Amino acid sequence: MRVTYLESAAVLVETGDVDVLCDPWLIDGAYYGSWAHYPEPDFEPEDFDHVDYIYVSHVHPDHFHPESLERMDTDIPVLIHDYRWDYLREAVEDLGFEAVELSHDERTHLGGDTHINVLAADGCDPERCGNFFGCTWYDTEADQTGSTQVDSMAVIDDGEETLVNTNDCPYPIAEPSCEKIKADYGEVDMLCHQYSAAQFYPQAVTNYDHEEKIAERDRVIQEKHELALNFIDLFEPTYYMPFAGEYVLAGDLAHLNEYTANPPREDAKAFFEANTDDAHECVFLNSGEYVDVTTGERSAPFEPADPAAKQRYIEEELAPREFDYEADPMPTLDEFRAYVPLAYENMEGKRARIGYETDTTVLIPLVDDVCLELSMDGSGFDYTRTLDTDDYDDGWVKMDVDPRLLMRLFEGPHSAYWADAKIGSHIGISKDPDIYERGLYNTLGAFHADGADVQATASHDATAESD
Repeated sequence: MRVTYLESAAVLVETGDVDVLCDPWLIDGAYYGSWAHYPEPDFEPEDFDHVDYIYVSHVHPDHFHPESLERMDTDIPVLIHDYRWDYLREAVEDLGFEAVELSHDERTHLGGDTHINVLAADGCDPERCGNFFGCTWYDTEADQTGSTQVDSMAVIDDGEETLVNTNDCPYPIAEPSCEKIKADYGEVDMLCHQYSAAQFYPQAVTNYDHEEKIAERDRVIQEKHELALNFIDLFEPTYYMPFAGEYVLAGDLAHLNEYTANPPREDAKAFFEANTDDAHECVFLNSGEYVDVTTGERSAPFEPADPAAKQRYIEEELAPREFDYEADPMPTLDEFRAYVPLAYENMEGKRARIGYETDTTVLIPLVDDVCLELSMDGSGFDYTRTLDTDDYDDGWVKMDVDPRLLMRLFEGPHSAYWADAKIGSHIGISKDPDIYERGLYNTLGAFHADGADVQATASHDATAESD
């Protein structure tokens, strides 16, 4: 078995019988253009048209990247987990590929002696209800942790070696699934696991100063590294490859790179080598290089990136890039106001379904110095031109978004997702108190209205006014 590291969570697994390309984010531009690669890849998506299968772990665009897949041969079957919801299957099929849904924890033959087994990340017992997405949307009590995971993990074995790819699956949510794999397969030859934070925090928090962002960055890095050690301790692999969540911010967000909890790979390598047993060998590879899992031989030694060259690339190549939405016309206040009632109704439906409520007010600046006030307790919405956060005694969260992207978010998931805009650092977030209310952000994800509904409402209003 040979494993080639490409970029982030993209790896090529070759067994001699079957070639499986995992999570092919191969070109820049994930998360509405903000996520890029460094160094710049010297391959193209078309270079992998020879593979037998593509495995996509989950729907996030640094794993399921439509722009990369659009340039690949649609005759390649795409292996995905059989989620209860069909969002990923439908998205794969919309690109012209065959989506092959694999049942939870069912070893599937791919060719020759090679098999794949895809498991849900969640720590529940999915056999009871078939709900692999997670049963609880948010934390209802301090001692009850719900799951919002959409992740899966994969085991690829060829009769000789076994590889476990946990991609973004978080520990300890994924612990029961990992324990099941260890019990069923025994020895693990190669483990590929996440070690950094693919998230908006702390770089997009606008009411942290420089020192606070640096301190939180370092804290999150340490936390992610220590969580990753659990995967190594559990699987006891011969070789392990920390990967996934590796990116560089581009465009107007490039100045935030120093704050992302995405450490230099050589620093991560030093951490893991200092904190793991010699029986488990850490493997870091440069893009396009491989490790032979049978012998441990590398195609080339790992060479750390030159920090000065990376910074020049960010400043000269990435920072000047524009996001697609920056070419949109600047929306008017009336256009925003046409969306808000329908979007609020949609969000209220979501809030009621998950039983979430908070006194925190969500503040979203629109245009012309007008700010939208959203309640999260069913009491409605309002607008203000005299925003003063001191007026919100029960807490507030302010979200600053480029109005052109905000219009796409208001239009709905066919244009933009709130979660992806947040992960991509496009939303500047400030809050008081400084706590993360997971249910709030989950509820806000439904704050959108279908464009056709808005047009119909506007037409009805215009007719009523003429009468």
